[in-house]
Amino acid sequence: MTQTATGRVAILFPGAEAVRRTVTKENNRFADLFRAFAAEGVPAEPVVYHDDVRDQVRDQLRGFDVVLVWVNPVEGGRDRRVLDAMLRDVAAAGTYVSAHPDVILQLGTKEMLYRTRTLGWGCDTHLYTTLDQLRRELPARLSSGGARVLKQNRGNGGEGVWRVERLKGASVGDPTPPVALESIVRVRHARRGALEERMPLSQFVDLCAPYFDALDGRVVDQEYQERLTEGMTRCYLVHDRVAGFGHQAVNALYPAPDGAAPESTPEPGPRYYHPPTRPESQELRHKLEREWIPALQRQLGLARTQLPVIWDLDFLLGPRDADGRDTFVLCEINVSSVAPYPESAVPAIVEATRAQLATVSR
Repeated sequence: MTQTATGRVAILFPGAEAVRRTVTKENNRFADLFRAFAAEGVPAEPVVYHDDVRDQVRDQLRGFDVVLVWVNPVEGGRDRRVLDAMLRDVAAAGTYVSAHPDVILQLGTKEMLYRTRTLGWGCDTHLYTTLDQLRRELPARLSSGGARVLKQNRGNGGEGVWRVERLKGASVGDPTPPVALESIVRVRHARRGALEERMPLSQFVDLCAPYFDALDGRVVDQEYQERLTEGMTRCYLVHDRVAGFGHQAVNALYPAPDGAAPESTPEPGPRYYHPPTRPESQELRHKLEREWIPALQRQLGLARTQLPVIWDLDFLLGPRDADGRDTFVLCEINVSSVAPYPESAVPAIVEATRAQLATVSR
């Protein structure tokens, strides 16, 4: 017989007032999770958030022992500043909040790609903290190598992620001059439906100016991974253990084929979900659990339970090593709102929450 858990769990997600009035455990995208909690005797309730009812939601959350949060960095034109301040208050009163806003600031920004580039999952990566630095340094990087991928520090849905590449010589053997701010470059925004464009590099740099306006405004620059066409692997973790995988053809940054119209780039393919035992992903799983996540925890000073109850890391295939084996390059960490997720993650989320309920003191 399943032992009934003590304490209460809130699953918090965004919505308008109409959603708040009509929400049930079955009419939202976390219905599978509510059913899993109920099967284990864990009282869980939906809580719908909007900035306009912040105080009401805060008072509501104070009646829970664990709050699991699914809210994007930018949602309906609003960022998370109001929400995060409220969640800090709730956590300070003794409620376990995951992911905690302070942990999101550590893990959930593109700057982490730069800070953790030496952990084993990195590539040639740079950080621009000012627009002037981007203007000064990007031309030389485009001159000395291939395409670059530039990413604003916080965002989702491909917003603020760009592939930038110098134009090659008109024919084989033609010399290609160094890239300058007035040089024409090929750019493609990762946002759904964006087309490849050609523009002066100075114009592209100007497009990046808003990315430096935020409080933590900065831009990360990674070398483009040529094996992008082989797809992206998303590793879903519950704290420090892999709970499943997703694999998807990610076409947003494909360069347009020579002679083809920019809009010929295909739409992203479906994501296929797999359990953590997927044979093809065991090398990546072992690297994560045995090497990379422990190293990340040491670098950031995070205990196991400070890591989110559900989060994911996206990997592209890097160049094969000297023995012909795959390498893996981290391209994003998602912490704020990881959904959907594989079925295999559900029992792991429930078990991690039950474990936390056993330790919460109110």
